[in-house]
Amino acid sequence: MSSSSEVEFVLVRRRDLERLTTEVMQMREFLPQIVNSELVESVQRLESAENALGNKEQDCDHIRARLEASQGECLRAKEENLSLLVQLSTLREQSVQPADFCPPMGSFLCTLLWSVSNREETVKSILGMDKCAEFFMLVSQTVSRFVDGLGDKPLDDDDEDGCYVLGLAGIVTNVAAVPCGRDFLISSCRELMESWIHILRKIRLGTCNRLRVLILKSLYNVSINQSALQWMSQVTGFLCDVRRLLIDPDAEVCLHALLLFQSVVVDPDVLRRLWGEVQECLPSIMELSLSANTQLQRTAEELLEEVRGAAD
Repeated sequence: MSSSSEVEFVLVRRRDLERLTTEVMQMREFLPQIVNSELVESVQRLESAENALGNKEQDCDHIRARLEASQGECLRAKEENLSLLVQLSTLREQSVQPADFCPPMGSFLCTLLWSVSNREETVKSILGMDKCAEFFMLVSQTVSRFVDGLGDKPLDDDDEDGCYVLGLAGIVTNVAAVPCGRDFLISSCRELMESWIHILRKIRLGTCNRLRVLILKSLYNVSINQSALQWMSQVTGFLCDVRRLLIDPDAEVCLHALLLFQSVVVDPDVLRRLWGEVQECLPSIMELSLSANTQLQRTAEELLEEVRGAAD
């Protein structure tokens, strides 16, 4: 062997050398075509994708951890809701007895107060209460909402709600039958009177007959008061509302509408001021004067005579 400073030679067959030379030349020719900018960009994109994939895996781990935490919170919330439902069910069971007791008690008390308020001393006691005006405001709102809630359904006079509402209306009717009650209603509860007129407009003909009769009676009683009469005669469309009730299929509603009409137009000044509207009502009154109902017939005839006498 030669020393390290000597050049070593390897014997290569000419055919192998030529083949190697050819391959080197081919690589020099084709390598630039293969290793170009597109390949470099592809490699770079691949590296970026691998990095992004790594980041996504980290994100997934973070999201997975948050999902597990949310699932735990959801499970705890479900347990809390279940506990609340159990408590609510217990409270409902505890409140069933008072809730079942209140409607019949309210109906009974209103009916009782309606019965005892037919005495003047009782009405004076009611009017002497500190919360009297608030009570009648509550009556107005309660009856109005009740009628609004009825829709096309009939009023059942025998059920608790029907008795409750009729009791409230009956109390107002009895209060209006007393002079001090009329003064109080027109001076401190005019909104109730306006509500009564609105309810008459709203209720369909032939329905809620007992309620409408009570309202008509209370308006008739109030009309005896001169201030109330002047106010009532100035309510827009009031006589038209009364005329509508003169053709109601219920005879008692017709009768009390006729009495109210008579009470309003008995005042000469009111009759002159509303003469045009009164004339529009005369055909309906004439028809009632031919009614088979004796009381309706007699009242209608009396009213026609009064109107004709005033016209003369």
